[in-house]
Amino acid sequence: MSSFSSSSALPARRGLLYVALAATAWGTAGAAAALLFQRSGLGPLALTFWRSVGGAAVLLALRPFAPARRAPRPAVHRILLNGLGLTLFQAAYFLAVRDAGLAVATVVTLGSAPVLVAFGGRLLMGERLGRAGLAAVAGAVLGLGVLVLGGGAAGVGGGSEPAGLAWALVSAAGYAAITVATRHRAARTGAADDPAATTLWSFGVCAVCLFPFALVEGALPSTGALPSTLLLLGYLATVPTALAYALYFAGAAVIRAATASVVALIEPLSATVFAAAVLGEPLTPAALLGMAVLLLSVTALARSELRG
Repeated sequence: MSSFSSSSALPARRGLLYVALAATAWGTAGAAAALLFQRSGLGPLALTFWRSVGGAAVLLALRPFAPARRAPRPAVHRILLNGLGLTLFQAAYFLAVRDAGLAVATVVTLGSAPVLVAFGGRLLMGERLGRAGLAAVAGAVLGLGVLVLGGGAAGVGGGSEPAGLAWALVSAAGYAAITVATRHRAARTGAADDPAATTLWSFGVCAVCLFPFALVEGALPSTGALPSTLLLLGYLATVPTALAYALYFAGAAVIRAATASVVALIEPLSATVFAAAVLGEPLTPAALLGMAVLLLSVTALARSELRG
């Protein structure tokens, strides 16, 4: 927690590392969620609710052990913006998966997010990617499409229903709002909000928003495999939630918004690797090609960020 105390002073290299680590941790959430869907009887919105509650609880439990923070506490309007953006990002994504299938939802959401973030960063902060940056963004989106649609995970196909595509774009807009708002605050004032506090309050808002939907869907897990369900929920709340989002908010404050959104595309790459290792899903040649293109694009954009 001490490394999050003054994110405005983070060098760009560490910011890139934080976002990459966050995206890698997010990728493990897919495997954990797949196991939970099999064992717990929880639906996607109920699982997201418990993920938010658990992440907030972990951060709240760690706060007494954190050193004094020099970063300012987030204002109420920024807490609401981050919390609502987080809720929109996660809930709309699950709705896109329901209506369009996992592959299409992933490509449209994560593929359009860097474009929306780049537009927001250019409009609000005058951030320029340059030709090399634009080429890296295009390469990353292409690599993502090859990775997911080329068979990065088994049985993820679905129909491209207009409603599913619309939900995927709404999800991307929620993600873009979080990323641009985090960077804009740091760029405008020279001081980023305390990322641990931002993450804690954002998950609180997310949990409140999702609570009625979780009740409708069925908020309590089945008792058949309760010990393994609680263990997986504990992991989901700790590593890809509390830790990952605190890292992301800290890193996104010190690098360009578009760079953060492209580096975060490591998430589906990480998810593919963990799905192969944990769930036994095959790695196809197309998936390996997409992973290579995605990694090269992320590396090129990271080098461009460091040179800038």
